[in-house]
Amino acid sequence: MTSSTTAQPSGAQAAPGQPPHGLTMDRLSFILFGHAAFQYLNAACELGLIELLFAQGPLTEAEIRDRLELKERAGAILLLGCTSLGLTVKEGSRYRAADLIVALEKDGTWPKIKDTVGFEQHIVYEGQADFVDSLRQNTNVGLRRIPGDDPDLYHRFAGHPRLEDVFYRYMRSWSELANEHLVRKLDLTGARRLLDCGGGDAVNAIALARHNPGLDVTVLEIPASAKVTEARIAQAGLASRVSVHPCDMFADPFPADMDCVLFAHQLVIWTPEENTALLRKAHEALRPGGRAVVFNSMSHDEGDGPLIAALDSVYFASLPAEGGMIYPWRVHEQCLREAGFGAVERMTVPGWTPHGIIVATKEAL
Repeated sequence: MTSSTTAQPSGAQAAPGQPPHGLTMDRLSFILFGHAAFQYLNAACELGLIELLFAQGPLTEAEIRDRLELKERAGAILLLGCTSLGLTVKEGSRYRAADLIVALEKDGTWPKIKDTVGFEQHIVYEGQADFVDSLRQNTNVGLRRIPGDDPDLYHRFAGHPRLEDVFYRYMRSWSELANEHLVRKLDLTGARRLLDCGGGDAVNAIALARHNPGLDVTVLEIPASAKVTEARIAQAGLASRVSVHPCDMFADPFPADMDCVLFAHQLVIWTPEENTALLRKAHEALRPGGRAVVFNSMSHDEGDGPLIAALDSVYFASLPAEGGMIYPWRVHEQCLREAGFGAVERMTVPGWTPHGIIVATKEAL
């Protein structure tokens, strides 16, 4: 690997999801003021700049100010930042959305990006100020930014309906960015019962049930969020095959006689010891020959990326619970083996998000 002090042209870019190959002053400046760069992205989303340019662009600065109801100085700042960052492109006197953003809008990805921006702005951003203290204390100090007495972020959402809505929209979008690969790669032929642990608003349960007509899915979710899950299932028209089982995953027993137990975006929240405990419960709930599936972002076993996994780990270190990060593949695999599973298989997921799938089998009698 190239040394971090090796110079590279200022315009050089790392491959998507890969760490940069050298530190330049341009890259250092971007890191130094990265918080400000994100605020331009958030402003473009919340003020409706991107949607305006989709619908009516290209537009002049005056036209943009008029439609967004911004004063001259505010409009100049917004367009200076968005254009400098490449979110918008100025051609002559008119502005348009960047080609990448237009492509993301056309393929349906842009709304999911917006949901991610909202999550980062309204839930993650403030808590990240406690990242250093979270590292020093090895616990989620940033949770103090969300009022409440519960020991983790997800239980506290019950007292913050707006944040809960932001979170579930984000999680649904983040899952949808990759769960088409989960649906396609996970062979559930012959499986009748699947347990989705901490399944949120059932985004993955619904996708798997639709793709596998003979499959019944039970979603484990905390009681405070179960109504959200039930509403999404009813909206999808799958209440006869997808159900909710309100419980505490750590304290309560898992429903038994399962063919598959899914942990989607769950094992990044907790410590490896807690994950092993959950996987042992999954092992007990499975029929012989059944499988546990881990579906979430993964980091490299070598600890050198991908970049998105590193950046996302700031959230898991600072906010949701006392443990967690975007773990390397090998950590999940070790937890599965300690929980009693035999064969373990990795499945990489294409795309710019660092998702991966691990499937582990309970030995048949």
